[in-house]
Amino acid sequence: MKTTLREIVFDTETTGLSPDGGDRLVEIGAIELVNHIPTGRTYHQYINPERSVPEEVVAVHGLTEEFLKDYPVFSEVAAAFVEFVGEDGILVAHNASFDIKFINFELKKIGYAEYEWNRVVDTLEIARKKFPGAKNNLDALCKRFNVDNSRRTKHGALLDAELLADVYLELLGGAEPSMLLTPEDDAKTTTESGVMFAAERKVRPLRVFAVSEAEEAEHLEFLKSRLKNALWLAEPENETTAK
Repeated sequence: MKTTLREIVFDTETTGLSPDGGDRLVEIGAIELVNHIPTGRTYHQYINPERSVPEEVVAVHGLTEEFLKDYPVFSEVAAAFVEFVGEDGILVAHNASFDIKFINFELKKIGYAEYEWNRVVDTLEIARKKFPGAKNNLDALCKRFNVDNSRRTKHGALLDAELLADVYLELLGGAEPSMLLTPEDDAKTTTESGVMFAAERKVRPLRVFAVSEAEEAEHLEFLKSRLKNALWLAEPENETTAK
């Protein structure tokens, strides 16, 4: 039986570093992968944090209090986000502990179940294990894997989620892995965060070249002149004497 894997690659923008200290979400962006392939389904939402946005934070993502004030608060969009993730969605984020901390804080505040860590893949954790000592922020990984991040003049949740999806597939070993697992699969791999995938085997199609009788005879003559007593040039044995 084939297994389908849904992953939600997502990113958040906030007013600061700590929800316990009063900081709030201001943007969520997410894209859906099925068997590591983008489906085209996305979720994107600006959120009114009901508080000021520090200037130093605005410098990072460009989202001001004035811009955000007419957008819904989190409680008004939570259901849509939870529905997008679904009961089977694996959450993929870069420095996931930060994003999950804010998501769970907001979910708990309005009575929703929090996301367990066993449903989370942290791409920063994977990158640090693959490239210890190297820069592993999103821009550095885009550069490492030749992912075009030229549109990233400021942090933006949906754009960052799209870039992260490309980086994530590269961290897993390439851009076209398959999650169609069957009992017959013999090339399964487990990532550092415990997600299993099977790399798709690429097989070149058989190419057939038409050879004329004259070309075949010329080739055979060439082999006889260069290779002495070649087994494949020997005359076949008579069926009555062959053993």
